Amino acid sequence: MRHPPPADSDARTVETAIDSARAALSSLSIGTPTHFAGLTVFPLTSDLPSSVRYLLLEEGLRTGLVSVREVDKGGSVPHLAVENRLGADVLIVDGEELVGAKQNRIANLTLLVPAERTTTIPVSCVEAGRWGYSRPDFDVTERVQYSRGRAARLHSVQASMRTTGTRRCDQGAVWDSVSEKAARMEVHSPTEAMSAIYEHHGATLDDYVEKLSLNDGQIGAIFVTGARQFGMDLFDRHETFAAFFPKLVRSYAIDAMERPADRGPAAGPKHARAFVDRLREGTFDVHPAVALGHDVGVVARGAIAGALVHQDTALHLTAFSEPTRATEDHPRAYPSYRQRRESLRRRRHRE
Repeated sequence: MRHPPPADSDARTVETAIDSARAALSSLSIGTPTHFAGLTVFPLTSDLPSSVRYLLLEEGLRTGLVSVREVDKGGSVPHLAVENRLGADVLIVDGEELVGAKQNRIANLTLLVPAERTTTIPVSCVEAGRWGYSRPDFDVTERVQYSRGRAARLHSVQASMRTTGTRRCDQGAVWDSVSEKAARMEVHSPTEAMSAIYEHHGATLDDYVEKLSLNDGQIGAIFVTGARQFGMDLFDRHETFAAFFPKLVRSYAIDAMERPADRGPAAGPKHARAFVDRLREGTFDVHPAVALGHDVGVVARGAIAGALVHQDTALHLTAFSEPTRATEDHPRAYPSYRQRRESLRRRRHRE
């Protein structure tokens, strides 16, 4: 379904959001990369100021005035409720893992949850074999979803935005991805939890975090794994990126670990710059965000990106090369909990 063209005032809002996302890309300076065990990291700096004020979800939860829970007692796989009783907005970042309640989830995209309000947010499940309370609410972890899973989910969520105006992803594909990755990395989890992969390889992932350093003033990074598979995460200020840097390193490292021999020609600064330029020259579209701000999607040659723009500032922009291509116009219906449990039993029997 094609949405009607925006009215004049909406058109100005769309142009402003696009200009803000493009400005974030155009302002970047790419620094000297660091490398460890198949993962290359190019630091990014920018002279763009940000006056947007917010707390990170982890900070909000620590105050006791922010809580994340199921939308109701029965729960809903693709939705969670965030109650923000603070007098400040709260930033939830794409792929951020939420553990607890009836099953572990990840945020489908970056959201800015408004102060003093309860907001229903779109999520995906990363624990196929559990549908029962482990605790009444959720906490955050030191993880975000692994990078290639984020790339595929971004493609799925953006297709959902463009066709239906929702932020749903292909949940079945997420479960399949987690299951297949666990098998490749020789990890078993009784509930097929993504967290088990990270926990099993925790010592190696900590080595990546220790070896790949954060620069003063750095607001983002381009991460390169395998044969020039690029990913980028860019925030509006150094403090936010610094808080997420260890989580993002783990996200890309867990993919780099799968193919230690798949090096290919080393990516240099010119390749990193070309990746940014492709994004900047791509096709942009804009949608009102679930909470505050606007979601900006970018489709470029061999790359895809998404950004949350608020008050003329790109709070977070994430991008990936070679995104997974959807095989259907709409995300497929995901199986019921009973079907997932039966599938899990069959896989265990085959093992």
